[in-house]
Amino acid sequence: MHRRDAVQGIVGAAAALFVGGRAGAQVVKPSPMDGWEPPPPVNIMTVGGWRPAYGSSGMGVTLVHEHVLANFQTYAEWAKAPLPYDRDEVVKVVLPRLLRLKALGCQTFVDATAAYLGRDPALLQRLSRESGLNILTVTGNYAAFDNTHLPPWVFTDTAEALAERWVLEWKDGIDGTRVRPGFIKLGFNGGPLSEVERKLIRAGALTHKQTGLTIGAHTGPAVSAFQQLEVLEKEGVHPSAWIWIHAQNEPDVTRHIAAARRQAWVEFDGIDAKSMDQHVGLVTRLRDEGLLNRVLISQDAGWYNVGQAGGGQARSYELIFTQFLPALRAKGFTPAEINTLMVANPAEAFAIRQRGTA
Repeated sequence: MHRRDAVQGIVGAAAALFVGGRAGAQVVKPSPMDGWEPPPPVNIMTVGGWRPAYGSSGMGVTLVHEHVLANFQTYAEWAKAPLPYDRDEVVKVVLPRLLRLKALGCQTFVDATAAYLGRDPALLQRLSRESGLNILTVTGNYAAFDNTHLPPWVFTDTAEALAERWVLEWKDGIDGTRVRPGFIKLGFNGGPLSEVERKLIRAGALTHKQTGLTIGAHTGPAVSAFQQLEVLEKEGVHPSAWIWIHAQNEPDVTRHIAAARRQAWVEFDGIDAKSMDQHVGLVTRLRDEGLLNRVLISQDAGWYNVGQAGGGQARSYELIFTQFLPALRAKGFTPAEINTLMVANPAEAFAIRQRGTA
């Protein structure tokens, strides 16, 4: 399929499900097969401020897990001598990629870059303004890579104190900016929860209950995922407030099915040329189980790598549009099912509301 056809397919699939009227008045109508019901009017938080989650002025076609910039220094290295970068240079490199993405029909870009891994809210705000894309950023802390990106206070703070820090970013903005987070990004190492990881997920639950922000958890294997769900439910937070990031790294698809049946979000976000067949198979299996309305897809692509000349070699943001969605259509996915994946599910996942177990 030619790129023009790919563009027309995804844009047409999304546009066909909107009805005219005043901006934000309509909700996206999902596939009739998935049982999804539109919630009351709710919003998301972008780096530019509030936007409707649904409707003609809402999130629209969304990539739920990508990266603009990354700095892989450990926290200790960063605190001692952070690698410098020029925001003007980053914009020069990244903006054309975002403009190409927008031309393919994308409307919202979720930047999943964690704190102390290159999160830069001022840069994201500028790129959003110049590209026309809605962009979301994060609060939270990241324990993956053996805790090397955690600041020392994460080990000494209580869960309540950590939550207070994250809620303050929600109330006042991040790093002296007025940019507020659109979700909570936590990182886990994949095995049974350590003491600090258990504290992080509990702090995520406390933050969710105060802000309504969804918890996105870099996880992978199911052992960590289901222990996180246990903590959340003990704290009175429903699984629908939690995203299982990198779920494709769990080889047992029955665990994906079990999480989705508990109404957690199962995110297959490693889509690239080599993993295309794997991701098509995973999404198809959950569709066949009647669980397509719990699936999120993305590429975990980008990024401008601080410390490398010109930002290094970035992975394209375009593959979902030019190859993956055509592959799903070849498997019989309907326009309504594509809309469920690319429009309805992201809006429901990132809509800001408290989701309690009651």
